[in-house]
Order: sequence, then structure tokens, then C-alpha cells
Amino acid sequence: MTYIDTHAHLYSEQFDEDRDEMIQRAFDSGVNKLFLPNIDLDSIEGMEALVKKYPGQCYSMMGVHPCDVVKDWEAQLAETKKHFIKGHHIAIGEIGIDLYWDKSLQKEQTDAFTAQIRWAKSEKLPIVIHCRDAFDEIFDAIDRENDEELFGVFHCFTGSEEQAKRIINYGGFKLGIGGVVTFKNSGLDKSIKNISLDHLVLETDAPYLAPAPFRGKRNESSYIPKIAEKLSDIHGISEEKVGEITTKNALEIFQIKN
Repeated sequence: MTYIDTHAHLYSEQFDEDRDEMIQRAFDSGVNKLFLPNIDLDSIEGMEALVKKYPGQCYSMMGVHPCDVVKDWEAQLAETKKHFIKGHHIAIGEIGIDLYWDKSLQKEQTDAFTAQIRWAKSEKLPIVIHCRDAFDEIFDAIDRENDEELFGVFHCFTGSEEQAKRIINYGGFKLGIGGVVTFKNSGLDKSIKNISLDHLVLETDAPYLAPAPFRGKRNESSYIPKIAEKLSDIHGISEEKVGEITTKNALEIFQIKN
């Protein structure tokens, strides 16, 4: 079985002591491609070092995370774009709106999100959306910008079945399913029970949100099979089929040849 981890912050300092060993564990568990979302200007160097060290296995995205959006976000984004043109990146991300921690920069987050959506469309790249306590705001932004050039992934989807269907109805989006689906009382298993695997991709969000039975510990890409196992149970199909379908979805949405 082969899998893709479509969202992992493997450049995080939480992996400084055993990064190469952790990545090897991922490969050994059948996860043969690792997609790395950027967060801010400080995360670019470590991310690009991994892409250089693991060509064809680690892939980078470029963007500004909503929690890292500043008042002067336009200058911040301009600097990010300078790094973008130096390399090859498979998506604009991780971008979006996060109103969980702080609502004081909601307008700046929304403006930066919109600008990065337009950037992605101009580059013909998918977007990877971070949404926390902000489904309505995210939907409003996408409703304004949606066309045949807009596509991507709703990272770490934790919404309702109704929200899942609204995302799918946009036509160009997949749902990123991670460790939360294994949490006993998350309800996510019920939200996606009637959602075809054709609309899903796997992710860890490592080092965050480790699946059961590792919940509360550092997450890593080798735990992707635990998420596949849960989806296998929810949809009543083999883990091998889960891997096959979600890998196909990931390669398609991120425009990568296997």
C-alpha cells in the first residue's frame, strides 16, 4: 500500500532531533510522498532544505498562514513571492482565516487570503486552506473568487456533512482528512460517512493532531495508515483501496505525476 501525506510541517523544530529517522519511518510505512505547507518567511529555509534532500518525495508549498498575517501583510506577501520564484512549488498554502486565537486582524487575514487566492489562480496552482472558527468567512471569500481556475484542499476538515457538501459543490476542492477523524467524540466520522472517498485526501498536519492511539503526542507522517484504517472502517472498504483512491486524488489536485 502507498499513501501521500498531503500536509506535514516536517521542518518544525519538534523534529530537530530525529528528522531523517522520522521521514524514513514514513517511507517504511508506505507514505512515499510528503507535501510541506509553508507558514511564514522563517519556515521557508527548512522546508526547501527538505525538498532538496528528498527530491521526488518532499514537495513544498508557498504562502502565509493566517495566524502569521501582520498589519503590513502586503509587504509580507511580496517577500514571500520572491522566494516563490526561486523554486518549484506545488500549491499556495497554507492560507486562510483563523478566528480562534485572535479576531483583531480579521480584515487583514481576509484581504491576505483573497490576494493569495488570486495569486494561485494566476499561477494555475491549487490553494491549501486553513479554516478555524471561520467557515462562513472562508465561504464568503471563495464565493467572491470562485471560478474554473480555483481549486485546492480544505486542510484539516472538521466541519459538518452540510459544510462538506458545500465545499464539494464548488467543483474543484478536496477535503483533507487527518487524525481528528480517529478521535472518539469528534463527530467527523459521521460528517464524512456519506462523502465519497473521491473527495478526500489524507494528511497528518504533523507535528500536530496525532491520531489515536497516539493522541496528545507528537504526530508524524508514518501515522497516515492509522487515518486510512479509520476511513476503511467508515466506508467499509479495504485500506489498500483507501490508499489507492486518496493517492490518486492527491496527485490529481496537486498536479503531480507519480
